[in-house]
Amino acid sequence: MDYLERTKADLTPKAPDPPHAQPIENKNENRPLSIIENEIKQKDLINRLNYLNFQSKSVFIHFKHQVYDQTITIQATPQPCINQYLVCLWQEINQTEKITDAFRFHNLTISNGKKLISVPASLRKINRKGICLTLPETSIETQTRQAGRLACTNLKTQLIQNSVFFSGELLDFTAESFRIGLQADPPQTFQWINPKSKVNIVFSNSQENLYSGECRILKQRTGRKEREYVLEPLNHVAQRFKPKEYRSHRLQLNPSPDIVFTHPLTQKQFNLRVVDISGSGFSVEDNKNQSCLLAGMIIPALEIRFAGNFKIQCRAQVVYRKNVKDDHNGIYIKCGLAFLDIDITEHRSLLALLHQKANQNAYVSNKVDMDELWEFFFQTGFIYPGKYNFISENKETIKETYKKLYTENPTIATHFIYQENGSIKGHMSMLRFYEKTWLIHHHAAIKSAQIRAGLVVLDQIGKYICDCCRLHSNHMDYLICYFRPENKFPNHIFGGAARSIQNPKICSLDTFSYSHFRKPPNSTNTLPEPWSISKPTRENLLELKSFYEKESGGLMLQALDLEPDVVNRHTLAEEYARLGFRRERRLFVLKKADTLKAILLVNTTDTALNMSDLTNCIKMFVLDPKDLNREIVTQSIAFLSSYFSQKKLPFLIYPLSFAEKEKIPFEKSYNLWILDPQYSDDYFKSLDGLLKFNKS
Repeated sequence: MDYLERTKADLTPKAPDPPHAQPIENKNENRPLSIIENEIKQKDLINRLNYLNFQSKSVFIHFKHQVYDQTITIQATPQPCINQYLVCLWQEINQTEKITDAFRFHNLTISNGKKLISVPASLRKINRKGICLTLPETSIETQTRQAGRLACTNLKTQLIQNSVFFSGELLDFTAESFRIGLQADPPQTFQWINPKSKVNIVFSNSQENLYSGECRILKQRTGRKEREYVLEPLNHVAQRFKPKEYRSHRLQLNPSPDIVFTHPLTQKQFNLRVVDISGSGFSVEDNKNQSCLLAGMIIPALEIRFAGNFKIQCRAQVVYRKNVKDDHNGIYIKCGLAFLDIDITEHRSLLALLHQKANQNAYVSNKVDMDELWEFFFQTGFIYPGKYNFISENKETIKETYKKLYTENPTIATHFIYQENGSIKGHMSMLRFYEKTWLIHHHAAIKSAQIRAGLVVLDQIGKYICDCCRLHSNHMDYLICYFRPENKFPNHIFGGAARSIQNPKICSLDTFSYSHFRKPPNSTNTLPEPWSISKPTRENLLELKSFYEKESGGLMLQALDLEPDVVNRHTLAEEYARLGFRRERRLFVLKKADTLKAILLVNTTDTALNMSDLTNCIKMFVLDPKDLNREIVTQSIAFLSSYFSQKKLPFLIYPLSFAEKEKIPFEKSYNLWILDPQYSDDYFKSLDGLLKFNKS
């Protein structure tokens, strides 16, 4: 009975699997492989064949020449099997045309990259569509102790050597070596590739580059137009970021989380155990028998799974790979991965877990009892009588704003709380107020715990900065803080850091005068001739840049979005609106005739988003003080006060020397402190002796 003919009408060939990784010599050719053999019974073999059918995977049918040592291998899809008879359909029609009368069926093999099952079946029937075999009672499964290569597909490869580029594809992969196929397009010739010299390799898919690194050629197969190369990566460390002395401390969690990801080169799913983790990355134990992590490789989508279904998704890069001794003097492969990006909310949840693991009283963006928080602000004197007098007329609106900030965990704000026995002892918060700038504010502590609680939240915010500043989703290119020079603690900490670093391109201080302006009942919409207020041009902002570089040379223009290329961005305003907050920003120039005198920045937000309303005010930057007097300043502020709903609004003038010279009355002065967090080591070093920050 023709079993194949009887069944083939009900079965259709599946799409071809990726090309199988052909066996190649190990890079250490003189070292024998350690091989494990197992016997596979027929019933177990049938279960494996049915699994391959279920997964639409293939087997390999081998034909051997009767005279010469030559083998032809054809991929085929196994059909459902219920007894010793197996039907396989060729992955491509007319595959048997290459098999001449000199070839005979040899065997069937099943491979998953690290194990190979050799099946000495006997032939029953073969034709142009498939083959029918009789399965033996037993088969042999072999496994080498070295890593097996995994097949790859649809991955572009570039080999670069001495300014010459060859294109091709990645055929199969392990972390120790991989095989590529290249094409030589005239006038290229493979003679251009020197096998004794290093090469640079780039792997990419249709969206992005996944790996680039320096490699050594271990082996090549001959060919004029196409050639295969086996390569070994030379670097086991990828220096993704600038090294830092003060880094996040890696913590071991119990139970340990796992990472789950689809390998970007092989498309195979992996699950690895996390050894330790911080807010900037983690390390894992790689599988020795099928090592998959290559230093420098980017994993576009990776999931970290914690106990209780808590999980976070991220984009990561392998930054090192090394052999490590375990507690029993055994060796395992440890790989470190750095976060390249992660959703800000998920990252904040991870940081909350890690901060509390390090200190059970330290909280990040936890939900707060608002009555207790307000009591804390009054009890610590953070809201002093003068400040309360300013905000009291809008207290109900302010309560609602802070309820959203502290209970809904918005992406524009975060807070740090030191809490003992449920009672708040220390507090500090941050607000993303410019496109790439976060404002540090609201630092307060109970007097009885002032040193401990105040320093804990300060230390928390320092660690948070280290973990967040490299991630795009956190938008943290700059940190700013306003403080009064007579306020000892911030002047000692922030001001002391700026004075110690002595480089305004890393950490700068600029001083403003601060006053309150009461809106006139009938504000005028004009200024006396020839004065005018209008929208700025690019040239106006370039002039501001020249003035500021001469006056200060600090970071203020970049941090406050006063550079020409960012002045018209509105993405942050849209984010505020999406979260139910208000944030509007307007820029004006004050001129006398055609001469630029000052630039005015008008920020309007929810009242007391910052308690001193430094986020809801007018800032005046005086470039040319000639003829600009107290009266014109007052009229300019009155002209712009129509953008504010409150009767009393703050206005600040820079530089302070102008207000002093023109005798413009002000209530106090504020220092604007700015840090570029990519130089956070300089900041921490300046505080190390005073606050005994631990290097982690």
